[in-house]
Amino acid sequence: MWTILKFDKKRLGQLKKDFSQKLGKDFQVYSPKLILQKYTKNKLVKKEYELLGDYLFCFHKDFKSPNTMNKLRFCRGLKYFLSGFLQGQNEIESFVTKCKSMENENGYLTQNFYKLELDKDYKFTTGPFAEKIFKIISFQKRNIGILMGNLKTTIDKQKFLFNPI
Repeated sequence: MWTILKFDKKRLGQLKKDFSQKLGKDFQVYSPKLILQKYTKNKLVKKEYELLGDYLFCFHKDFKSPNTMNKLRFCRGLKYFLSGFLQGQNEIESFVTKCKSMENENGYLTQNFYKLELDKDYKFTTGPFAEKIFKIISFQKRNIGILMGNLKTTIDKQKFLFNPI
């Protein structure tokens, strides 16, 4: 059973340690991550971002039980559990499965995570065109045709990250 919890980023290690003491070793913690590249002062800087900020998914078979939730409520680093996770199990499971299937070999989400649409505006978050706005004009297998100002070109959608505007 999956739950969503809000945690203190500085105390994530303590939270995992407390969970392992109270639940045993058979729990999973998952937080999808993005790696973004930006040019700062003519240098390429890589930053790791949590997709959900200070929320993460946690899986354990005993999360159905209110006693288990009460036992974990006062763990160090835990702010609170999101309510309603029992009713949203299908949605949580499908989101986690989608995120895990879209990860690259380093554990970061790839560009396939976003659904791309023709004639929509996007903004690069990585690469030499970081912070530049473009429009998608065509799709191919691995490449997409883009229009940046008056420049038409194709890019490999696996190499760059971009977000819808």
